[in-house]
Amino acid sequence: QVQLVESGGGLVQAGGSLRLSCAASRRTFNNYDMGWFRQAPGKEREFVAAISWSGGSTYYSDSVKGRFTISRDNAKNTVDLEMNTLKPEDTAVYYCAARGGRLGVASRQEQYAYWGQGTQVTVSS
Repeated sequence: QVQLVESGGGLVQAGGSLRLSCAASRRTFNNYDMGWFRQAPGKEREFVAAISWSGGSTYYSDSVKGRFTISRDNAKNTVDLEMNTLKPEDTAVYYCAARGGRLGVASRQEQYAYWGQGTQVTVSS
């Protein structure tokens, strides 16, 4: 079991930046591949970015590639999502997710066993 707590959401103007952080409870955090997903009002939850257990591999959705950066600090049990050049369409609840087994990056929700509660990001135009 691993518990995940997201932070860093808020209200920002279009073109601005935010940094989300996800703190994991597990000391064996480096056994988990991590991902960020988001869900906008009236839409299904979608993949944003993923990072492998070592941090050596990352993967992004086309909609955020070049604007968002995922990173992790295994010593601190955290995974971050740096979001730049934000757009109103980035408005959503952002969720951190984890999957065990050191399997590599993953983009499907069903590949992740553990989820945080989410943090709201609102981008105004």
